[in-house]
Amino acid sequence: MIDGDSVGERAAPLPGALVLVRVSGPSMSPTVRDGDRLLARRVTPGGRVDPGDVVVARFPVRPELLVVKRVVRAVDGGHWVEGDNPFLTDDSRSFGPAVVVGRVLARLWPRPGRLPARPDLG
Repeated sequence: MIDGDSVGERAAPLPGALVLVRVSGPSMSPTVRDGDRLLARRVTPGGRVDPGDVVVARFPVRPELLVVKRVVRAVDGGHWVEGDNPFLTDDSRSFGPAVVVGRVLARLWPRPGRLPARPDLG
């Protein structure tokens, strides 16, 4: 959730160049946990996003839903994104391609620092 975020266009941009994101839910656990605060940078259409990046995205079929997920690959219509917790996540497997609107730069609270790479899920 982003303070001041509103439902609007199909892939509404983030409200500023840098935004504070509050994580809600377990879909990115253990990398990101419920209640974490993240700093994200707005991604403009056509901006660079690489596989493995943790991003803020919207699904065209659910534009009111703003999610934090990990990029798997670029696909027609956007990016395929998935949560790090495959047992508790709504991601591209449920909603199809996502439009990336921000790239997470760092966790600010409670464990400040860069986010680790995707955990080995065996």
